[in-house]
Amino acid sequence: MEALEQFPPNRASGLARLERFAPKAGTEYRRLRARVFGPGCHAHVSTLSPYIRHRLVTEEEVLKTVLDHHSRDDAAKFVDELFWRTYNKGWLEMRPSAWDDCRAELSVAWDDVQTQGGLRRRWEEACLGRTGIACFDAWAHELVETGYLHNHARMWFASIWLYTLDLPLALGQDFFLRHLCDGDPASNTLGWRWVAGLHTPGKTYLAEPAAIRDCTEGRFDPEGELAREAKPVDGPPNPERNEAPQGHELDRSGRVVLLLHEDDLSPGWMFDKGLAPVATGVIDASGGLSILQPAEHVTRFKTGAIEDCLTREADHLGPVTRDLTSARQIEDWAKAQNATRIVTLHPPVGPVADIVRGIDTLPVTRLLRDWDRRAWPYATAGFFKFRSNIPELIAATQGVQAR
Repeated sequence: MEALEQFPPNRASGLARLERFAPKAGTEYRRLRARVFGPGCHAHVSTLSPYIRHRLVTEEEVLKTVLDHHSRDDAAKFVDELFWRTYNKGWLEMRPSAWDDCRAELSVAWDDVQTQGGLRRRWEEACLGRTGIACFDAWAHELVETGYLHNHARMWFASIWLYTLDLPLALGQDFFLRHLCDGDPASNTLGWRWVAGLHTPGKTYLAEPAAIRDCTEGRFDPEGELAREAKPVDGPPNPERNEAPQGHELDRSGRVVLLLHEDDLSPGWMFDKGLAPVATGVIDASGGLSILQPAEHVTRFKTGAIEDCLTREADHLGPVTRDLTSARQIEDWAKAQNATRIVTLHPPVGPVADIVRGIDTLPVTRLLRDWDRRAWPYATAGFFKFRSNIPELIAATQGVQAR
């Protein structure tokens, strides 16, 4: 199944998927979520991640819909998984240099690929699914062809990449970002660092043949093929923590333009607060995903999702300018609209934020959702410390901030 057949890039498809999955988000999810059956066979997990990652469907909507079907206790495992994404974003927001370190490590690793023939061969074999390790090769093909992997397969894949194939961390992170329809800078950065023992120093994740055999119900059995120990992985330590961003207040005075981007494609709540932009610009940040060209399905998903948003909100946007790829282009566009201020939904750390932070000739108002404002400050350490605050965060979530 091709990626966009599996994940039509529009809000209506995301909401329909949520409605189908919500009744299964309690006991069934808790019991069967670790089963990994292969391409197109992910009925026991939500597969909502591409929609949540781009906020075609918001976390509030997912939480509310699931809790309409289940008690908090019954849905606890799924709710934890929903908040993992929020935790990852909050952690990286307070430590943005971890993303910069990731980019720097990728440049070094890519230089090594160009100059070390053995590394290049092993990297190419891994990316093409030609390592001879059946489970790994199948997951490589599934990722490249469908833009998706079950979460457990992602962890096993990363472990084999690092410890069995002895490939650089940065190249693995890059491979995922180039191919995942739900590729998220925060979740991807932290997920790979967790497997490598860098996020939680000294605590690595080693893929176990028995676990793979059990969770795939015997479809794969890599006994004797995988590393038996997790050797230390080179990588920068966790940076010092900053304060979590709190966002800006909406100021509607003057000539305001809206900057729309892939990280949040449910902007209706801003219009409900009175935002009336004279024009809208759309950032294209795909060039910041990788040194290489992202997979076609990744760029097509993002483009389709953005077009869906533009169609839904056409009455509020004014004239639309697409494909703004740099801070200078954005400034020139805004000045051509005689704008006095740029308003955007807060872009979390990643390629979009890299572009926005370069804007310095006009003030930029970054509007932060209450969901993020409440949750991100709790991402001070590991997830389980963050998790203790989930009941409070659920209680504070009222209504649905999307349209």
